[in-house]
Amino acid sequence: MPENDIKILAANRAAGHNYLLLERLEAGLVLTGTEVKAARDGKVQLKDAYGEVLGREAWLKNAHISPYSHGNIMNHDPLRDRKLLLHRKEIEKLLGKTREKGLTLIPTKIYLKNGKIKCELALARAKKLYDKREAERKRTTEAEAREMLRSRKRE
Repeated sequence: MPENDIKILAANRAAGHNYLLLERLEAGLVLTGTEVKAARDGKVQLKDAYGEVLGREAWLKNAHISPYSHGNIMNHDPLRDRKLLLHRKEIEKLLGKTREKGLTLIPTKIYLKNGKIKCELALARAKKLYDKREAERKRTTEAEAREMLRSRKRE
């Protein structure tokens, strides 16, 4: 297995549609044993998840990791808050930026990197409805233009 082999366990595709993603960073996650096994099976959902800086610690909130199928009474709570492992300077920087108007911390994906589970976070600003409509309009015009080029090549 290559040194920097990355396997994506969960991706938050709605994040790009609902938010303008400004800056991305990588964080480690503090997980229990059954959470790691469930995450490796791909039983993670980031749809409603967000990051929060409380005091001098960063937390991943509302991320759903399903209970491990072969777990016993020691299985984990699916929606518990999970600590994010970041350097002190990164946490202070995030604290300053999330206090700015409208900026939030959104997890974009959870992946396996060199045997460790990591979380990619993005500093994001919520898109307004007209921004979403404009992005959709742009996507449809680009698709129509590609289709026109494709039909020209066939002739």
